[in-house]
Amino acid sequence: MVTDVGKLITAAHEWHWDVEVIATPQGLGFLDVEAVEAQTGHPTRSAWRSPGEPRPTRPAVAIAVAPASFNTVNKWAAGISDSLALGVLREAPAMGIPVAVLPYPNSAQDAHPAYRQSLARLRETGALIGSHEPHRPKASGGADHCRLEEALELLAPALSARA
Repeated sequence: MVTDVGKLITAAHEWHWDVEVIATPQGLGFLDVEAVEAQTGHPTRSAWRSPGEPRPTRPAVAIAVAPASFNTVNKWAAGISDSLALGVLREAPAMGIPVAVLPYPNSAQDAHPAYRQSLARLRETGALIGSHEPHRPKASGGADHCRLEEALELLAPALSARA
């Protein structure tokens, strides 16, 4: 479970930001969706809306991708939008929406040349790439090394410049 997502939501609320969560279909399995929805006051989305359905959210002012999996980073950089989350990320730079990403690879994934190229490509689009400390493969993960609030800190200057 991404137990720290509640901390990220709380921090964003302390900055007076309204928060909505869009997860990849795989990412849903790492969230306590009911708790996230109770905390944000909005539904957690992971699927495209059906034709004719109203848009369920207001346009984003900023986006935090935290934590960002190896798969999400590589698909996003390649322009693949096979999920709602990736579709939103693919369009954000062209819409002037600042995006902060906190990569969350293990050390084997981090060593792959395609991953480094993907991070470089995302930087080219203007994505704000946060720090990351890869965890050991097949370990329980490195959630304790992923400070999700860093995403907000990366976004703050971009949002201040717009005000």
